[in-house]
Amino acid sequence: METYGKILIIAMPLFLLLVLFEKWYGWRKGFDTVRTLDMISSLSSGVTNSTKDVLGLSVAIISYGWLVEHLTIYQVQSSWLLYVIAFLALDFSGYWVHRLAHTVNFFWNNHIIHHSSEEFNLACALRQSISVYFRIYAFLLIPAAIFGVPQQVIAVVAPLHLFAQFWYHTRHINKMGWLEYIIVTPAHHRVHHAINPEYLDKNYGQIFIFWDRLFGTFQEETPEIPAVYGVTRPVRTWNPIKINFMHLWLLAKDAWHTKSWKDKFRVWLMPLGWRPADVIEKYPVEKIEDVYHFEKYDTPATKGMLVYLWIQLFCLLLLVSYLFGNVATIGLTNMLYYGLFVFAQVYALTEFMDRNPKAIVYETLKNMICVGGILYYGGWFGLQNYFSASSYILMGYFVISTATVAAYSSQPTRPLNHSRTLS
Repeated sequence: METYGKILIIAMPLFLLLVLFEKWYGWRKGFDTVRTLDMISSLSSGVTNSTKDVLGLSVAIISYGWLVEHLTIYQVQSSWLLYVIAFLALDFSGYWVHRLAHTVNFFWNNHIIHHSSEEFNLACALRQSISVYFRIYAFLLIPAAIFGVPQQVIAVVAPLHLFAQFWYHTRHINKMGWLEYIIVTPAHHRVHHAINPEYLDKNYGQIFIFWDRLFGTFQEETPEIPAVYGVTRPVRTWNPIKINFMHLWLLAKDAWHTKSWKDKFRVWLMPLGWRPADVIEKYPVEKIEDVYHFEKYDTPATKGMLVYLWIQLFCLLLLVSYLFGNVATIGLTNMLYYGLFVFAQVYALTEFMDRNPKAIVYETLKNMICVGGILYYGGWFGLQNYFSASSYILMGYFVISTATVAAYSSQPTRPLNHSRTLS
């Protein structure tokens, strides 16, 4: 956890700079693909995901170390070859995990957040799940275990494999010639994120596209079919925590409402999108039928509010960076409290972006607890040991945040109107 936290301290500013560069580049070229509220929602999602990973809030049902111990047949000695095998094995595993998430109702909940943006840009690459608590896919790394790839090598390669999936989430790079036959390119991944019927559930590859070509899930991007992004059952919120559990909640409600005992059980493992017939009729949900004629989700925001949101985002990133850089000194119990604060901060901020009237309640409660904690413990998780004035600055920050949200709460709070289709 400590090592991964330090890696993220380097990665986060780099990702943020690239996201902002894409925003500037699109503005400069007259093709802006980044909406501010959507971008802040995406960055907030990235914060929750990375915080969960640093806290280690997941359990492996079968560990990779166990597979190596019991399945190694031939021990590869070459160090560079071990890394090549590990990278290929991770990519092979990633293809099938990704495909499963798009195939089975239950597993889609782990992936919906990544597709929830109705834009396609570098920021939406950071929309990653916080709803995975049991890791069950180690068996897909059996090819690496057979060749005796050590667990330490997998641990090094896995973050590199993940970060290498960031760059192709953009609309500013066209087709890339012969590379289109080898690696996943922006053109391939635009298809994957599209909700056009011709593009749905295609191009699952993460680094190499030849898995899709080999297993029959490849689809080329064509100019005659401009990609439209999002999910067919739109999420209609900026709150990444809500989005992470939205599909699971729908499945639970469907299982509860259906009168068929068979459907109560099979709804979880049926193909993605399947719902019991009696539930569809009585409890319809919003679904996009015509991908070329629907309004993207948006909420009103003044220039002053946008400035406030940016300040809040940068403050959040600074506070999260302190957590990631001081995992060892903060300690496990305090890390969990810190993680709870991060999630509460993101929840309150994005509820405010949604213009939820209850946002002021969330903001006030969160900030009262934080100020109370600073007064009771004499500081903020040891930060006062490095910067003596930090406690006063943070208490002022929490008070000002509460006052600002209260001031904006007097403005219109309902989301903009959208056309809706029920099915």
